[in-house]
Amino acid sequence: MPSALSMLNTYLEKAAIHPTPSDNNNGYRKALQDTSWADGLRGIAALFVMFSHMTMAFARWIVIPSYGKNGPAHLMQRPGFRLVAQGAAWVAVFIVLSGFVNSLKALKLARAGHIEPALSNLATSSFRRSFRLVLPATAATILSWFITQTGAYDTAKKSDAYWLYTTSPNPSSSWGTAVEDLVHAIRTTWTYNPENPYDQPQWALLYLLQGSMFVFAALLVTINLAPRWRIMTIMLLYFWSWNWGIKLGDPMVGANVFTGIILAELNHSEYPLRFARFSPLFAPPLVACALAFMSFPSQFQDWAPWSALLLRWYWRIAPQNAELMRFWPTLGAQILTFTVVMSPHLRRALSHRWLLWLGKISFPLYLLHGSFMRSILTWLLFARSKLTEMEEEGHKYMRYPLPGAPTFLVVMPIFMLILLTATHFWATKVEPHFGTITKTAEEVMFQRGDKNPTLPVRRD
Repeated sequence: MPSALSMLNTYLEKAAIHPTPSDNNNGYRKALQDTSWADGLRGIAALFVMFSHMTMAFARWIVIPSYGKNGPAHLMQRPGFRLVAQGAAWVAVFIVLSGFVNSLKALKLARAGHIEPALSNLATSSFRRSFRLVLPATAATILSWFITQTGAYDTAKKSDAYWLYTTSPNPSSSWGTAVEDLVHAIRTTWTYNPENPYDQPQWALLYLLQGSMFVFAALLVTINLAPRWRIMTIMLLYFWSWNWGIKLGDPMVGANVFTGIILAELNHSEYPLRFARFSPLFAPPLVACALAFMSFPSQFQDWAPWSALLLRWYWRIAPQNAELMRFWPTLGAQILTFTVVMSPHLRRALSHRWLLWLGKISFPLYLLHGSFMRSILTWLLFARSKLTEMEEEGHKYMRYPLPGAPTFLVVMPIFMLILLTATHFWATKVEPHFGTITKTAEEVMFQRGDKNPTLPVRRD
């Protein structure tokens, strides 16, 4: 007697082979072939990373889940709403999307039997990824370094906005020392336990680069496997990575990158089409669950009932070496992207032209928002403020107090207009130059063109 699972699978196969008129009208297949949703989700993630830094600067109380243990909670401290403070969760989304996008074309070629082109695509995309991360990041560091040396961060350094004064570096003692400091900052951005004093958000770039190398290595050894065996192998790497990921500097890279590869395989299968008509049923609860997991606080997890419950479940189900503050946000990011892959409705929503534009400027937004917050936003907010004596942990400081809500309501739209205009300019005018440099390096280093690719041979 067939099991319930096999009966369901048979029904879904028939539904996929014989779609109803409703399916044709909705264009499920067309929606499921479009992967532009990844740009839309990436744009949202970049925006929320910026919101998390604004929260750390102006509303740190949102970071904790309630006012004291079992105390009252503000609406913005509750699951979902507190995502404005969850920068690490959105970085996890970045890394899942990196694994998805970087493996998508190679897996399509491999499934078609074109193994050599798939390997060539892997090598080329990994090479380009390195340049397209390092070059813009270096340019953003140089920009922030120059702003620092001019003293433009002084107001942020003296403000009472926590994230601003803790991430605003001091000018170097001389221009000679400044050059040494710049070289050090660029170098330490790409070392383990990365730190960039001129642009703090760049800590995540090493792990994005590391993730692209994971994609290359994992697919290099599995590209010849049949899809089901390749997925099984990547799943083993996924579970294994929870254990050794933390030893490589950050525990969420491997698990998220391998999730991205699995989702790319899923994207090329028929399963999203089979479940497409059920998307309105399963997508909302899965998204709600994902956002709740992503809302897990980084500290004082036992203060609110919902986070205390997740804390207890962490100790029961988390793999060995899984980091507490990253486990649930990482799992939430994976569930969110899985749901989008399986839902044509979410794909369409994330493919809206405004979200696609936001995705186009997502990397410039990630790189520039910190410098703009420490300079332009600070000048606008504290223009009329006067230094006031404040006490923190027994020490007295002279700081600019945070302005009231009316000032924020006036300043924030102006700042966002300036920032988004600048990031659009960067994406359209500056990024193409990085693309040209990358292409030139690719032609030279891949020995493309008329040059002899062989080394000179000594003849006696």
